[in-house]
Amino acid sequence: QMQLAESGGGLVQAGDSLRLSCAASERSFSTYDMAWFRQAVGKEREFVAAITWSGGVIDYADSVKGRFTISRDSAKTTVYLQMNSLKPEDTAVYYCAADTRRLGLAGRSKYDYNYWGQGTQVTVSS
Repeated sequence: QMQLAESGGGLVQAGDSLRLSCAASERSFSTYDMAWFRQAVGKEREFVAAITWSGGVIDYADSVKGRFTISRDSAKTTVYLQMNSLKPEDTAVYYCAADTRRLGLAGRSKYDYNYWGQGTQVTVSS
């Protein structure tokens, strides 16, 4: 069973940058669509960014478009989320997720993904 492990979260000030990493335990990672979601206290888990297995399709939530960049390194079985110009409203637990159906969807729904990491906290102070 594949495991996902996020890292790179922390406490930063508004305007700062962070890079999150999500390491997958399986080499078959290269055939899975991957995504980042986040969940703030008292709110539903929301879509942030997704990338298909080939990297050919990338999608972002409107709230992060132009500030966040998702990428993947199949050799390292890792997906990244580069976050620039962070805002206090970006504060949340960030989760990476994998869709092992190999459909090339880069879906926005949490129900498209069947494996999840444990999450990493990102806190942005004003």
